Amino acid sequence: MADSQKSATLTFGDTTVELPILSPTAGPDVLDIRKLYAQGGVFTYDPGFTSTASCDSTITFIDGNKGELLHRGYPIDQLAEKSHFLEVCYLLLYGELPTADQLEDFESRVTNHTMLHEQMQNFFRGFRRDAHPMAIMVGVVGAMSAFYHDSTDISDPWQREVASIRLIAKMPTIAAMAYKYSIGQPFVYPRNDLDYASNFLRMCFSVPAEEYQVNPILARAMDRIFTLHADHEQNASTSTVRLASSSGANPFACIAAGIACLWGPAHGGANQACLEMLREIGTPDRIPEFIARAKDKNDPFRLMGFGHRVYKNFDPRARVMKQSADEVLELLGIEDNPTLQVAKELERVALEDPYFAEKKLYPNVDFYSGIILDAMGFPTSMFTPIFALARTVGWISQWKEQISDPQLKIGRPRQLYCGATMRDYVDVENR
Repeated sequence: MADSQKSATLTFGDTTVELPILSPTAGPDVLDIRKLYAQGGVFTYDPGFTSTASCDSTITFIDGNKGELLHRGYPIDQLAEKSHFLEVCYLLLYGELPTADQLEDFESRVTNHTMLHEQMQNFFRGFRRDAHPMAIMVGVVGAMSAFYHDSTDISDPWQREVASIRLIAKMPTIAAMAYKYSIGQPFVYPRNDLDYASNFLRMCFSVPAEEYQVNPILARAMDRIFTLHADHEQNASTSTVRLASSSGANPFACIAAGIACLWGPAHGGANQACLEMLREIGTPDRIPEFIARAKDKNDPFRLMGFGHRVYKNFDPRARVMKQSADEVLELLGIEDNPTLQVAKELERVALEDPYFAEKKLYPNVDFYSGIILDAMGFPTSMFTPIFALARTVGWISQWKEQISDPQLKIGRPRQLYCGATMRDYVDVENR
């Protein structure tokens, strides 16, 4: 917790309250209002908690005005360029970049936990054949607590560690099995000789009838997608995980809650919405029409994949994702794919249009990740499950941090009540 060296005075009516001001290592100062109700008898009102710090954290920092995203102090573009997903997982979980021996040990532990309990296949088969992969993931991840009893005691640091490794290791297997089930293909088991991203691609796209070779360019692009989505500070799904964990819920239930929140189209469905928009545009010659509609304040149409709620500048993840998108499209070719042709032309037009530069509506990470996943052959229904797979390590890191916090209290937001005041019950015959 940051030390309080300053304070602010709040006066309302005849009441005056001194509020400590906490100064973080980065970002704006924070008014400490924990004793506001006890001393002043009032609450604060902040729908969406957009001006409220719900916790103190050392994991991720975002400066939206500068277009800055740091994991434990390291810029996301450096991590995406020079590191890889499992190394970033270690960084998020433990606070520092690993030594070579530490990384080898960590990768070995993750690799050796990728298989699911065989009986869990019965859960997949209990869903309708056309069930959405996110529905399956919510159910299966929550059900893990029924199979892994030795890692549900949150008061035991070792069990918290085992649960963390299990979730990171098994999430690609769960996501791939959800995908295979939704398309009616047999499950593919993980292989210990493949890296994290390659293993996931193989479990998604290989079939027993023939050998599948993972293309290293696609594996690298997949790894970057995982890295760029690993954590994003106190967003809706992360806050959901923290709120669930504040009650003492087991880690599998907390992560299932995070997946459920991420499923919402306002959160995890942005890249799917972007791809659907590209398909709505249809052909490059219709782009001017849709650009004009995007500029028209009276038209409900909005360009998806441009700009970001947090970043008021360029999304720092987008530069790296664009590089991967270019590599993937060059490898696979886009001549016969009208959606990708529209994407490339829309990107060019938007970057050259002064209107978008003035409004800082640059292509964001969702624009490029949707293009990459579509080019790889993933249906839009798998976009959010892949997001959930990548974000799992962020959720777990935030969960572990909160569980270890000596100030941990169960979450209990207040409200501005606007309903009826107390009134007497009226018997039904008198209504």
